[in-house]
Amino acid sequence: MSNTDLEDDLRGTFERAAATVPQAADLTDRATEGVRRAQRRTWIVSGAAAVAVAAVAVTGFGLAGSSNTPTKPSQVPVAGPPQSGSPQTEPVSQPLSARTVAGTWMPVQMMGVKSLKVARPDDPVLVFKPDGTWTGSDGCNGLQGTYTIGARGAFTATPGAQTLIGCENVPHTGVLRAAKRIAMTHDTLQLFDADGREIAKYARSR
Repeated sequence: MSNTDLEDDLRGTFERAAATVPQAADLTDRATEGVRRAQRRTWIVSGAAAVAVAAVAVTGFGLAGSSNTPTKPSQVPVAGPPQSGSPQTEPVSQPLSARTVAGTWMPVQMMGVKSLKVARPDDPVLVFKPDGTWTGSDGCNGLQGTYTIGARGAFTATPGAQTLIGCENVPHTGVLRAAKRIAMTHDTLQLFDADGREIAKYARSR
């Protein structure tokens, strides 16, 4: 048998064998669906890989930025000047001595006296001097004397000679005799008796 006859015989045998095998009707569809599923898996894997790469890139950028950018220290707010209308603290009494109270003082309030603004021949004033002496007028009479200021505003005053003209006199002498403590806040002078009651208040004139 020649080679050509052998090849023809084998081909016929294969064709007869293939004709006896039953063919599945959906073989082509199943093959196509398998190809599609394989493509979808490929796309999903590719998408997940892309997301992972992007996340790594963003993280790396953040780390690089944080390492190159110096961290600014937190700043403590600095208190500014007090705003208008804010509560103000009470004035603190100034340290007292013959030098700090030296000056001319006019009465603005006295215990039991309601006629401080009555017209008089002279202005009712007290003048404290740095040497521990005082002078003044009760509105009609010239006054004078000595005074001392001790620790914590302890105060004593001694009247000297004076005239005795009668009028609506302002009782400086009586106030100075009764005063046992003195206090000064800015341009206000206060005199207190032994019980701590304010018996007179003066305002600095000059």
